[in-house]
Amino acid sequence: MTNLLGGVVQRLKKEHDRLSKEMKAVSAALSAFGAAYGKGKARRGLSAAGRARIAAAQRARWAKARAKSGKANVVAMPKKRTMSASAREKIAAAQRARWAKVKTAKKSA
Repeated sequence: MTNLLGGVVQRLKKEHDRLSKEMKAVSAALSAFGAAYGKGKARRGLSAAGRARIAAAQRARWAKARAKSGKANVVAMPKKRTMSASAREKIAAAQRARWAKVKTAKKSA
C-alpha cells in the first residue's frame, strides 16, 4: 500500500514540476509580448461641457443647412385612401358568401 502511494506521490511531483516549467515559459512569453500587445490605448473621456459644445455646433450646422435649403426638400406623403362603409360591407358580404361556400363543400365531402 505504501509502495502504491509512493508511486502516486512521485507522479504528482513530476507533473507539478512539468506544469511549473510550462507556467514559467508562458510567463516569459507574456512578458516578452506584453509590451507590444498588452493593454492597448485607454479610451479618453469627454467632459459634459465638451459634449455640449459639440452638440451646439451640430445644431448650428443643421440650422444653417435648413435655412439655406428652405422647405424645398420636404416631400408630402400622399394621403391614404379610405374605403366607404358601403364598400366595406359589400366586401364583407362577399367574403361571408365565400366561406359559406367552403363550409358547404366541406360538409358534402
